[in-house]
Amino acid sequence: MAALNYPSDLKYAKSDEWVRVEGDIATLGISDYAQDALNDLTYVEYAVEPGAKVAAGDAVAEVESVKASSEIYSPIAGEILAVNEALKGEEDTINADPYGKGWLVKLRLSDASGLAELMDAAAYQTYCESR
Repeated sequence: MAALNYPSDLKYAKSDEWVRVEGDIATLGISDYAQDALNDLTYVEYAVEPGAKVAAGDAVAEVESVKASSEIYSPIAGEILAVNEALKGEEDTINADPYGKGWLVKLRLSDASGLAELMDAAAYQTYCESR
């Protein structure tokens, strides 16, 4: 197994989503650990559309692989600005580049306090290695 990547500029949820915050815009995706566990992703379905409001813990997407199907949750509250339509038919982009082109949704933060609940890279790496 290749070494997994835990970028230090991101925040992580125990449900394996990552969050990159730039101003009041947050980009969400699934971590390298999650894509590695799921293996070859074959399908992405969004549970939200731009303009939708989500609370922390709301499902924003579902990803399917040859192994399993997993709900993807927003670890923070906000308004959906975009979903990554480029992944339709190109789901393996998530496997190849989970922190770049493999992002899932972008949202405008409505309550930044939820970020305090998330782990930094070192804590998330320790969490992943303990499972």
